[in-house]
Amino acid sequence: MPDHQKKSGVLALVGRPNAGKSTLLNRVIGEKIAIVSDKPQTTRTRITGVLTRAEGQIVFLDTPGVHKPGYQLNRRMMAIVTDALSTVDLILLMIDATKPMGHGDQFVLEMLKRVPTRAFLLLNKVDTLRDKSKLLPLIGRYTQERDFVEVIPTSALKGEGVEVMIAKAFEYLPEGPLLYPEDEITDQPERVLAAELVREKILAVTGEELPYVMAVVTERWEEAEELTRIHCLIYVERASHRAIVIGKAGARLKQIGTAARADIEKLLGRHVFLNLFVKVREHWRDDERALNELGIH
Repeated sequence: MPDHQKKSGVLALVGRPNAGKSTLLNRVIGEKIAIVSDKPQTTRTRITGVLTRAEGQIVFLDTPGVHKPGYQLNRRMMAIVTDALSTVDLILLMIDATKPMGHGDQFVLEMLKRVPTRAFLLLNKVDTLRDKSKLLPLIGRYTQERDFVEVIPTSALKGEGVEVMIAKAFEYLPEGPLLYPEDEITDQPERVLAAELVREKILAVTGEELPYVMAVVTERWEEAEELTRIHCLIYVERASHRAIVIGKAGARLKQIGTAARADIEKLLGRHVFLNLFVKVREHWRDDERALNELGIH
């Protein structure tokens, strides 16, 4: 397709926590650039995924799950969502089609009512919905609250409806030049991706013991000829949280490091030495300096 006929634009993925936004982003891009967990507020900042095809380029912005903020961390997360909604060409509202509409979903809709940007409604997790007739009243509830130019049932996990969503998105995007180089899939630095993969493994290993009070930052990154040395610092708020992450005789921290290193090596395509430290930093969720260090702007 001639360059002057290519479509190019930015889409915001928005919705409640655990709607499947990060899973969809990874599915679309074909690489793991966003960590995935069943814990709320896993995504804490804006993650950019770039899809380039013959038709042009779509830049996806995966945003934190919409929730009512309490800590400074949460207020920053919601500011990221608000900023994304005001700057994109198209909004993709993703909902969990297996759950009834609740107060949190209404809160998301109220946000979208204040934004004139065209929007899709993506009904996710339809692969787990046995009775598909339940979709119709759910669609009715949402479409009577806000106008959606497309309504698409999807399964981010299985890939159902994803190609339909991509094709429809290209239809609505304006003509224009590519926003990123053709071979680029994200603007996330490798050191940030590494820290996020460590955090994903902590969430998986600790389960319900440590859902929100932990963060990870890459302190040092050393490149050698055949090995990359990565030193990550894990912030927790209490000494008891530190004990949870480390585990008996360091067993849990070793398990986290082994799992994270495997994913990081797959991401980088080379051998990695991963060193993890756990540090107590009280009230880091309300600490402006700590949030800046973590890149949550």
